[in-house]
Amino acid sequence: MIKQIEDPNTKQIIARKVLESLHDWFEVDESREKYIAESAGQIFIAAEEDGDFIGFLCLKETGKETVELAVMGVLMEYHRHGLGRQLFEEAKRIAKGNGYLFMQVKTVKMGVYEDYDITNRFYLSCGFKEFEVIKELWGEDNPCQIYVMSLK
Repeated sequence: MIKQIEDPNTKQIIARKVLESLHDWFEVDESREKYIAESAGQIFIAAEEDGDFIGFLCLKETGKETVELAVMGVLMEYHRHGLGRQLFEEAKRIAKGNGYLFMQVKTVKMGVYEDYDITNRFYLSCGFKEFEVIKELWGEDNPCQIYVMSLK
């Protein structure tokens, strides 16, 4: 079941559980802790199965008409079961309902790390389009790929 979570504490508990289990993507403690802390104040959508939270997605406003898919994660044993897509579709529905016209997401550029290539292909399959690569944002070893999509 996909549902929106309102309680800030519950948001952080879910984010911690999922992100700490995804070490290959969230290995930098400082970054992971920032995602967890910021999740409390963001639009938070969670996937639940048998009373256990198994994935989530957060949206944050980056402009009057733009929202960013700030962070998402699904427990490894549930990868390739459509949960990421369900979370994304609900996030898109909520973003449109809140009047946003554009959505963006940042990830590591395709071709740098195999794990992130999977992530890139997921975002492209959701309808995101390549916008820009900014090497200075995360450093030369982790060039930041920005994807965008229209919500019209």
